[in-house]
Amino acid sequence: MNSISIMVLEPTRRGTSPVSAHCMLTGARPGFGRRISHSHRRTSRRFDPNIQSRRYWLPSESRRVRLRLSTKGIKTVDTIGVEAAVARIRARGVRI
Repeated sequence: MNSISIMVLEPTRRGTSPVSAHCMLTGARPGFGRRISHSHRRTSRRFDPNIQSRRYWLPSESRRVRLRLSTKGIKTVDTIGVEAAVARIRARGVRI
């Protein structure tokens, strides 16, 4: 008989994403390193970027877009504008 495998997806909480913590604009991803205790034992740790979810009004499409940006990405959007930021994000191949 043929065996059928079914993939079960766990429900996610509202406001969270199954995608790892990364910035849609700058591409900032978690860094990895070591935690060093007082006794100098080393264990693995993860440095997550400060990811925030922001909604911006996109005038060219007359709709709001929700972007997951690092704090540096938010400052970049403030500098270059939301239209240019969305163009950069789409150039990276991310669907908005």
